[in-house]
Amino acid sequence: METKNTQVAIVGRPNVGKSTLFNRLIGERRAIVGDEPGITRDRIYGQVEWSGKKFSLIDTGGIVPDDDAVIPANILKQAGVAIDESQLLVWVVDARAGITQLDEELAALLRSTGKPVLIAANKTDSAKQESESTEFYRFGFDDVFPISAEQGIGVGELLDRIIETLEHETVEDAEPVAHRELRLAIVGRPNVGKSSLLNRIIGEDRVIVSPVAGTTRDAIDTVLNTPERNFRIVDTAGIRRKGKTDEMAEKLSVIMARKSLERADVAIVIVDAEEGVTALDANIAGYALDAGCSIIIAVNKWDAVKDKETNTAIEFERSLRDKMKFLDWAPVITISALTGQRVDRILPLVLKADEARNRRIPTSQLNDFFERAVAQPRGGSAPSPGKSGYSRLKVQYLTQVGVRPPTFVVFTSGGKPGLHFSYERYLQNRLREEFDFFATPLRVIEKHKQKPKR
Repeated sequence: METKNTQVAIVGRPNVGKSTLFNRLIGERRAIVGDEPGITRDRIYGQVEWSGKKFSLIDTGGIVPDDDAVIPANILKQAGVAIDESQLLVWVVDARAGITQLDEELAALLRSTGKPVLIAANKTDSAKQESESTEFYRFGFDDVFPISAEQGIGVGELLDRIIETLEHETVEDAEPVAHRELRLAIVGRPNVGKSSLLNRIIGEDRVIVSPVAGTTRDAIDTVLNTPERNFRIVDTAGIRRKGKTDEMAEKLSVIMARKSLERADVAIVIVDAEEGVTALDANIAGYALDAGCSIIIAVNKWDAVKDKETNTAIEFERSLRDKMKFLDWAPVITISALTGQRVDRILPLVLKADEARNRRIPTSQLNDFFERAVAQPRGGSAPSPGKSGYSRLKVQYLTQVGVRPPTFVVFTSGGKPGLHFSYERYLQNRLREEFDFFATPLRVIEKHKQKPKR
């Protein structure tokens, strides 16, 4: 079955094996293959069928550099049409030759398209070459496939990922973020009011509420349709310390709760206002962070706190922040699930958090941010990017490679690889400040450029 607009373009510099791969994928000799660079000059189209799915494949001419081995804007003109009309790009590189200057330039241009890119490290005929092909990960793309187009090695794995990526892109196109079901997990230790909060949000007693800790043993999905968005709310069983989960059912509840976080977009972490913030609260919040969820901290049972004064909430938040230093970016709201106090503010916060976690920053804005905040930070306020003794480490540029949560790749050179944690936090804080990543974790991945061996 062929889906609409499923088109894949093969791109790369000359003589890396694009036409050989094209012929291998379509199963016939449609493109002329030879050792002379530049044989393929026009776009060649073919059909590929794999695992019962079909897609169109385009073989493009090799991109040739000028005398200075730099790609001007018009170099991609012959392949530009194919790239524009494709949903996925397969970038063929030469694993034997390794990374060249032209590959560096091509990487920047392919990133600027904003389209998914799979790297096919061709001419990988041995285990040694397969190991060396990992150097292409430094370009910041998620997938590098060591293949031999001539012998057919690794081509099946490449095709599997092509089909998977095309299906994902089709779903994303058909289901915009504004209409996608928002998955919300309500987590916390036992008896903090998770089920009461769910019932208050949906406006009916859907979940059994009991003062006995551990009443909810399963993760129960509840669908809530509102004019703004459709929500799938997961009320998870209370999470206990492993040493205290003696019963198999309670051990299972911990597993279910963590699984619910793995499939959630936003997590509401509930803390008990009467008992205060505990180490277990911090552990639960850590599970949500590890899962990549956007996080909102709800301090429940605020109505039961005696002698509330103006500074009581400030003092409570100060204590909470001290025990959850890793969540200094997560908003805190005091509520009462019993009386409904400020519960109506939760879903608007959830919507704002989900909008931020899906935010993709245009390359032009990110480049401008890099020049101001990273390359030339104001007043020299940025910490050194390298670890102690690694001061020669330099940050070259950064690019956004993913959303949910927003993920950035930082390209470094010189010195030894390894961004200092203080610099990573500085970068995250500046990104959050600049682009308003509300209630959302940011992931920073380092890709280091090794010095060429003499």
